[in-house]
Amino acid sequence: MNFSIPTVQTVVNGRKKQVFSVGYLQHLFTFVVQVSYLILKDCPYAYYVHCLAHRLQLALVAASREVIPIQKFFTKLTFIVNILGASCKRNDEFQSAQAEEIAYLTSIDELETGRGLNQIGTLQRAGDTRWSSHFRSISSLRQRFSPTCQVLMNIIEEGKSPQAGDADSAYESMTSYQFVFILHLMEEIMENTNELCLALQSQSQDILNAMNLVSSTKAFIQKLRDDGWDTLFAKVNSFCEARNIDIPDMNARYVGRGGRARHQQNDWTVQHYYKVDIFYAAIDSQLQELNNRFNEHAVELLILSSALDPREISKCFKIDDVCQLVEKFYPHDFADHEKLQLKKQLEFFEYDVVQDQEFKSISIMSDLSQWLVRTRRSTRYPLVYRVIVLVLTLPVSTATTERSFSAMRIVKTRLRNRMENDFLTDSLLMYIEKEIAEKFTIDSIIDDFRDMQERRVMF
Repeated sequence: MNFSIPTVQTVVNGRKKQVFSVGYLQHLFTFVVQVSYLILKDCPYAYYVHCLAHRLQLALVAASREVIPIQKFFTKLTFIVNILGASCKRNDEFQSAQAEEIAYLTSIDELETGRGLNQIGTLQRAGDTRWSSHFRSISSLRQRFSPTCQVLMNIIEEGKSPQAGDADSAYESMTSYQFVFILHLMEEIMENTNELCLALQSQSQDILNAMNLVSSTKAFIQKLRDDGWDTLFAKVNSFCEARNIDIPDMNARYVGRGGRARHQQNDWTVQHYYKVDIFYAAIDSQLQELNNRFNEHAVELLILSSALDPREISKCFKIDDVCQLVEKFYPHDFADHEKLQLKKQLEFFEYDVVQDQEFKSISIMSDLSQWLVRTRRSTRYPLVYRVIVLVLTLPVSTATTERSFSAMRIVKTRLRNRMENDFLTDSLLMYIEKEIAEKFTIDSIIDDFRDMQERRVMF
């Protein structure tokens, strides 16, 4: 399979540096999937952990949208945010409504006062290329629910505004029990998954802690499914009572809307609809997505592999974990007698390598493998070195590519959507390679421009 990698050449500290171009980023995800498929096809004992941490939040949102009521909820949420952010006038009204609500709740001791509390803000817009944006969008609407309703009512009362009809539709959706229920449900779910997403998006990933966080997230979501219904139900009802939103009779027969009512055969209650068709369905979609991306086999592989991480070795060198890794995941790469020799090599490795002062300055596994080759310890401990090489072939996705996509959205805005590709590429290079760009001095940039001008004069 032929796959070219277009790069852009730049000069850093007098040296030429090849970096990815924009076109490469757009094809990277497809390429990774194709490569992983070919590797698994030709090498059945190669392991590919498909975590894609930078896309986890979006994958969980997409999974929840498979539940039709939640898909409709996100559509309405976007609709509401667009109406309030349509003009400066609406933003001013929204901030005034927030200030009035905060003053009222403070006067009746419903809100705590203090530095940094009760800030006036705006509704957050959910974006498919921004991490945690869906969670922030849901939380901001729940916190500013009453001011949002007040602004929508103002638009409706104006009557002559072209947005009056849209505001009426948005207000009707917001003040429905189903919308409020899903608002609280999704905030509860995403509050649990958001910490995991933030941890996996860090450039320097601690695999062991990340995998423990995966297990904790699954446990929290499962606990929400098993024991969270009564608490969530009481919270939603209290929220609706405080804002005069009608609460349906949960023991009444549920009747589907529109054409679905004519074909409805099941005779279930309203409570069954909210508990089974929304509550359980939404949580199960999250658990299934997490289990697919982080199944027990992959989690165990990553945890055992972390035993060879220099940071973990410095704390405690777990020889048994390395032996278990070989025995369980790489049995065909080692003969039976080599498996017995491996443990003895690991014991010598612990006293010879781990105690070395140079080793203590190594923080990542790739540097460890290079150091072993450079010091010729790779020939002294060939079996240990073989395990390290096998672990290094385990591709675990990081957030680098998604950061590039987010940078593209920052650099190329609607106001600059006619930006040419060359200028866009240059701007992205400066944004993505910020650590390199920070090393440039003003004098060096001035000198470069002066040299460019002199060359132009020569020609």
